[in-house]
Amino acid sequence: MLTRLTSAWRAFAEKRPGVAQFVVFFVLSNGITVLQLALMPLIKWVFGMTALVDTSFQVWPVGADVDGSQYFVFDYAAGALPQGGGGLAYFLAVQITLLIAQVINFFAQRNITFRSNSSVGRAAAWYAVAYVVITLVAAAAQGWYKAPIYELLIDTWGWGGTGETLADVVTMIINSAISFWVFFPIFKVIFRRVPVEADETDEVRTS
Repeated sequence: MLTRLTSAWRAFAEKRPGVAQFVVFFVLSNGITVLQLALMPLIKWVFGMTALVDTSFQVWPVGADVDGSQYFVFDYAAGALPQGGGGLAYFLAVQITLLIAQVINFFAQRNITFRSNSSVGRAAAWYAVAYVVITLVAAAAQGWYKAPIYELLIDTWGWGGTGETLADVVTMIINSAISFWVFFPIFKVIFRRVPVEADETDEVRTS
Protein backbone atom coordinates (compact mmCIF):
# COMPACT_ATOMS: atom_id res chain seq x y z
CA MET A 1 0.00 0.00 0.00
CA LEU A 2 2.73 2.44 1.01
CA THR A 3 4.79 1.51 -2.04
CA ARG A 4 1.84 2.21 -4.32
CA LEU A 5 1.21 5.59 -2.70
CA THR A 6 4.88 6.49 -3.01
CA SER A 7 4.94 5.50 -6.67
CA ALA A 8 1.73 7.40 -7.36
CA TRP A 9 3.10 10.50 -5.66
CA ARG A 10 6.36 10.35 -7.63
CA ALA A 11 4.45 10.02 -10.87
CA PHE A 12 2.24 12.95 -9.94
CA ALA A 13 5.26 15.06 -8.89
CA GLU A 14 6.96 14.38 -12.23
CA LYS A 15 3.81 15.28 -14.17
CA ARG A 16 2.80 18.30 -12.05
CA PRO A 17 5.99 19.49 -10.26
CA GLY A 18 4.60 22.94 -9.43
CA VAL A 19 1.43 21.57 -7.87
CA ALA A 20 3.34 18.88 -5.99
CA GLN A 21 5.72 21.50 -4.64
CA PHE A 22 2.80 23.59 -3.39
CA VAL A 23 1.22 20.53 -1.73
CA VAL A 24 4.44 19.76 0.16
CA PHE A 25 4.74 23.43 1.12
CA PHE A 26 1.14 23.37 2.36
CA VAL A 27 1.65 20.24 4.47
CA LEU A 28 4.89 21.48 6.03
CA SER A 29 3.41 24.92 6.70
CA ASN A 30 0.46 23.38 8.51
CA GLY A 31 2.83 21.22 10.54
CA ILE A 32 4.74 24.35 11.55
CA THR A 33 1.46 26.01 12.47
CA VAL A 34 0.58 23.10 14.76
CA LEU A 35 4.00 23.50 16.39
CA GLN A 36 3.31 27.19 16.93
CA LEU A 37 -0.07 26.42 18.48
CA ALA A 38 1.63 24.03 20.89
CA LEU A 39 4.47 26.39 21.79
CA MET A 40 2.53 29.64 22.14
CA PRO A 41 0.51 28.77 25.28
CA LEU A 42 3.61 27.35 27.00
CA ILE A 43 5.86 30.33 26.25
CA LYS A 44 3.06 32.77 27.07
CA TRP A 45 2.48 31.00 30.40
CA VAL A 46 6.17 31.28 31.28
CA PHE A 47 6.32 35.00 30.52
CA GLY A 48 2.93 35.51 32.13
CA MET A 49 4.50 34.74 35.51
CA THR A 50 6.88 37.69 35.16
CA ALA A 51 6.47 41.41 35.70
CA LEU A 52 6.78 41.90 31.94
CA VAL A 53 2.99 41.57 31.71
CA ASP A 54 2.78 45.00 33.35
CA THR A 55 5.48 46.50 31.11
CA SER A 56 3.96 48.30 28.14
CA PHE A 57 5.40 47.72 24.67
CA GLN A 58 3.81 50.17 22.24
CA VAL A 59 6.13 51.32 19.48
CA TRP A 60 6.01 52.89 16.00
CA PRO A 61 2.85 55.02 16.01
CA VAL A 62 1.31 55.13 12.52
CA GLY A 63 -1.78 57.27 12.89
CA ALA A 64 -5.08 56.94 14.70
CA ASP A 65 -7.32 53.95 15.41
CA VAL A 66 -11.05 53.96 14.57
CA ASP A 67 -11.82 55.29 18.06
CA GLY A 68 -9.33 58.13 17.69
CA SER A 69 -6.64 56.58 19.90
CA GLN A 70 -3.02 56.23 18.80
CA TYR A 71 -2.38 53.23 16.53
CA PHE A 72 0.90 51.36 17.00
CA VAL A 73 2.54 48.77 14.76
CA PHE A 74 3.42 46.84 17.92
CA ASP A 75 0.61 47.54 20.37
CA TYR A 76 1.03 45.59 23.61
CA ALA A 77 -0.33 47.76 26.39
CA ALA A 78 0.51 46.86 29.98
CA GLY A 79 -1.85 44.49 31.79
CA ALA A 80 -3.34 41.07 31.18
CA LEU A 81 -5.70 40.49 28.26
CA PRO A 82 -8.36 41.51 27.42
CA GLN A 83 -8.29 44.69 29.54
CA GLY A 84 -4.63 45.24 28.67
CA GLY A 85 -2.57 44.13 25.72
CA GLY A 86 -0.45 41.51 27.44
CA GLY A 87 2.52 43.86 27.74
CA LEU A 88 6.07 42.98 26.83
CA ALA A 89 5.39 39.41 28.02
CA TYR A 90 2.88 38.79 25.22
CA PHE A 91 5.12 40.43 22.63
CA LEU A 92 8.06 38.20 23.55
CA ALA A 93 5.88 35.08 23.64
CA VAL A 94 4.62 35.77 20.11
CA GLN A 95 8.00 36.67 18.65
CA ILE A 96 9.92 33.78 20.25
CA THR A 97 7.26 31.33 19.05
CA LEU A 98 7.46 32.75 15.53
CA LEU A 99 11.27 32.74 15.54
CA ILE A 100 11.49 29.07 16.55
CA ALA A 101 8.87 28.09 13.98
CA GLN A 102 10.50 30.06 11.16
CA VAL A 103 13.97 28.66 11.77
CA ILE A 104 12.54 25.13 11.49
CA ASN A 105 10.44 26.21 8.51
CA PHE A 106 13.50 27.59 6.71
CA PHE A 107 15.41 24.32 6.72
CA ALA A 108 12.33 22.15 6.14
CA GLN A 109 11.14 24.13 3.13
CA ARG A 110 14.64 24.52 1.69
CA ASN A 111 15.60 20.86 1.96
CA ILE A 112 12.26 19.09 1.48
CA THR A 113 9.92 21.30 -0.54
CA PHE A 114 12.28 23.13 -2.86
CA ARG A 115 15.37 20.90 -2.55
CA SER A 116 17.49 23.96 -3.03
CA ASN A 117 21.23 23.69 -3.63
CA SER A 118 21.88 27.42 -3.81
CA SER A 119 23.82 29.40 -1.18
CA VAL A 120 22.44 28.81 2.33
CA GLY A 121 23.86 32.11 3.56
CA ARG A 122 22.26 34.16 0.78
CA ALA A 123 18.92 32.39 1.19
CA ALA A 124 19.04 32.92 4.96
CA ALA A 125 19.75 36.63 4.51
CA TRP A 126 16.78 37.11 2.17
CA TYR A 127 14.63 34.94 4.42
CA ALA A 128 15.51 37.16 7.39
CA VAL A 129 14.53 40.27 5.42
CA ALA A 130 11.23 38.68 4.39
CA TYR A 131 10.61 37.54 7.96
CA VAL A 132 11.08 41.07 9.34
CA VAL A 133 8.80 42.62 6.70
CA ILE A 134 6.08 40.01 7.20
CA THR A 135 6.36 40.38 10.98
CA LEU A 136 5.81 44.13 10.69
CA VAL A 137 2.82 43.70 8.38
CA ALA A 138 1.27 40.99 10.57
CA ALA A 139 1.86 43.07 13.71
CA ALA A 140 0.20 46.11 12.16
CA ALA A 141 -2.78 44.01 11.06
CA GLN A 142 -3.04 42.43 14.51
CA GLY A 143 -4.00 45.80 15.96
CA TRP A 144 -7.34 45.51 14.18
CA TYR A 145 -8.40 42.07 15.33
CA LYS A 146 -6.48 41.03 18.47
CA ALA A 147 -8.39 43.02 21.08
CA PRO A 148 -11.90 42.26 19.70
CA ILE A 149 -11.15 38.53 19.53
CA TYR A 150 -9.92 38.35 23.12
CA GLU A 151 -12.77 40.51 24.39
CA LEU A 152 -15.34 38.37 22.57
CA LEU A 153 -14.05 35.00 23.78
CA ILE A 154 -13.07 36.00 27.31
CA ASP A 155 -15.66 38.60 28.37
CA THR A 156 -18.59 38.65 25.93
CA TRP A 157 -18.94 34.87 25.77
CA GLY A 158 -17.66 34.46 29.33
CA TRP A 159 -15.20 31.67 28.53
CA GLY A 160 -12.43 33.00 30.77
CA GLY A 161 -9.17 31.05 30.55
CA THR A 162 -10.56 28.76 27.85
CA GLY A 163 -11.52 31.80 25.79
CA GLU A 164 -8.02 33.22 26.17
CA THR A 165 -6.47 29.97 24.93
CA LEU A 166 -8.85 29.90 21.95
CA ALA A 167 -8.04 33.54 21.22
CA ASP A 168 -4.33 32.63 21.22
CA VAL A 169 -5.09 29.92 18.68
CA VAL A 170 -7.16 32.21 16.43
CA THR A 171 -4.56 35.00 16.39
CA MET A 172 -1.76 32.52 15.70
CA ILE A 173 -3.72 30.96 12.83
CA ILE A 174 -4.31 34.40 11.30
CA ASN A 175 -0.58 35.19 11.58
CA SER A 176 0.27 31.83 10.03
CA ALA A 177 -2.18 32.41 7.17
CA ILE A 178 -0.54 35.73 6.36
CA SER A 179 2.90 34.11 6.38
CA PHE A 180 1.69 31.17 4.30
CA TRP A 181 0.47 33.20 1.32
CA VAL A 182 3.36 35.66 1.38
CA PHE A 183 6.22 33.21 1.90
CA PHE A 184 5.48 30.77 -0.95
CA PRO A 185 6.36 33.14 -3.83
CA ILE A 186 9.35 34.39 -1.82
CA PHE A 187 10.59 30.83 -1.33
CA LYS A 188 10.28 30.22 -5.07
CA VAL A 189 12.87 32.96 -5.54
CA ILE A 190 15.31 32.43 -2.67
CA PHE A 191 15.24 28.61 -2.69
CA ARG A 192 16.35 28.20 -6.28
CA ARG A 193 17.82 24.95 -7.52
CA VAL A 194 21.00 25.45 -9.54
CA PRO A 195 21.39 22.89 -12.36
CA VAL A 196 24.14 20.34 -11.73
CA GLU A 197 25.64 21.05 -15.15
CA ALA A 198 26.09 24.68 -14.15
CA ASP A 199 27.86 23.61 -10.97
CA GLU A 200 30.26 21.36 -12.89
CA THR A 201 30.99 24.09 -15.46
CA ASP A 202 31.78 26.56 -12.70
CA GLU A 203 34.16 24.08 -11.08
CA VAL A 204 36.03 23.60 -14.39
CA ARG A 205 36.34 27.34 -14.91
CA THR A 206 37.70 27.96 -11.42
CA SER A 207 40.17 25.06 -11.50
